[in-house]
Amino acid sequence: MKINLNNKEVSMAGESFSVRELLNLMHFTFPMIVVKINSRLVKKEDYERVFIGDGDNVEAIHLISGG
Repeated sequence: MKINLNNKEVSMAGESFSVRELLNLMHFTFPMIVVKINSRLVKKEDYERVFIGDGDNVEAIHLISGG
């Protein structure tokens, strides 16, 4: 399966992954992260139920503030 993750094409074994599985596979462990699939926001409580498929455009945005 191929997806576009943060503007980079990524090839992965398998047909689909939950958002949570993808975050774990990519080692995205920062607690303040926002995920969009094909420009649609995924609620954090839905990360286990929402699946990413071949050709999807995924954005994983780390929310960081500074001063």
